[in-house]
Amino acid sequence: MLSQHPPRLDRRISGLNDRWRFPREPYLGDLLGLSQLSRATGVDIDNELKIMDRLHIPQLQKILTGAIKTKPKHGTVADVTLDCMGFKWELHQPQLFHSGTLTKLYIFALSQKNTDPLKELEKLLRAESPKEQPKMSPVKKITISLKINDPLVTKTAFATALKSLYTNETEVHMEDVLGVLASANILQFPTLFKKCVSLMKDGISPCTIQTYYLAACKYKEELLITACEKWLEMNLVPLIGKQIYLRTVPQELLQKVLKSHRLFTFSEFDLLKTTLYWVYLQLNLRLQSIPIYEAVLAFFNSFPKKCPFLERELGQKFLPVFHCLRLHGITKSKDLEDIKYINFFPEARIVRILANHYRSLESGGDMFHVKDLSTQAIRFGLLINQTLKIETVGNPIFVTFAFLFPVS
Repeated sequence: MLSQHPPRLDRRISGLNDRWRFPREPYLGDLLGLSQLSRATGVDIDNELKIMDRLHIPQLQKILTGAIKTKPKHGTVADVTLDCMGFKWELHQPQLFHSGTLTKLYIFALSQKNTDPLKELEKLLRAESPKEQPKMSPVKKITISLKINDPLVTKTAFATALKSLYTNETEVHMEDVLGVLASANILQFPTLFKKCVSLMKDGISPCTIQTYYLAACKYKEELLITACEKWLEMNLVPLIGKQIYLRTVPQELLQKVLKSHRLFTFSEFDLLKTTLYWVYLQLNLRLQSIPIYEAVLAFFNSFPKKCPFLERELGQKFLPVFHCLRLHGITKSKDLEDIKYINFFPEARIVRILANHYRSLESGGDMFHVKDLSTQAIRFGLLINQTLKIETVGNPIFVTFAFLFPVS
């Protein structure tokens, strides 16, 4: 019986030298090996470079940025001009290769000229070696163009992103972080993109939750999406629910949070009140402050009684939000009277809630209709403010601590 051996990695020589290349592997950025292979086989490399999808830009970036580590000296003439957003940005080749997009544009621009792009890149690598220090740029000055359609990108943010190509210590201001994130995404600059995500995770607040969440969804950044969801789970009822910024919470995000078993709320009825406030603010966009609760009740009670609000054309789009609520957790008679008063829910749902409460009372308080703990458990929490007195040499210092305890 023949023994099976693992497949061997065959290699072949590129040209009349000792440059070995694996025949089954694609081009991995070995410029010298590829150039020798083209001369040995007679392949036109210019045609290969014009097909940008065949270029392994990340590997090429790694080689170029690893071989070129020098920073441009003060007064060094830029050798690349980037035409973008109505400005001419002067850049240097070594720093340009940190961006995947700019690397593609640069190689494409080389391929459009009558020169051999591989030879030009080889000149650059040889010129940056410690043995040779040329007085002039090894490659002729090239102009590349980039068109940006992302409305989040501003000129200030794009300038910050280009500055980050030269140093890792570039300061990103919080008012520009969204634009810098968008610029890093367009430039394919992962280091700067991760830095912006980290800043945004630490800067989530009532006034930024909407823009940060929408940006995270747009660029498919799961870490930032999760951070926004966790922040809102703890702050929906006690913080943002009392501010006008409640209006800005996207419906998709609100539905996710309302389904969460980690959601903090003082009671299920407090969660219902917050959701009613959210709907009220969606329908009254001119309001600049949170109204009193009685005004919200009066607003929904003002609609004709023949049809509950959620069954009207105006309220049907909010129906998925209220399906996420656990109304069976509202047991106080005063709260149930408010629900009935505003004529908000279909009558059948209110009757079902009251009927289940009646059966629970007959059974000694057991809720037999509640079977799924993860989706039907009643949520409530405690907010504990504790003040500690710390004795010092001078006057005593009082420190207040606040604790949130979500329970379900």
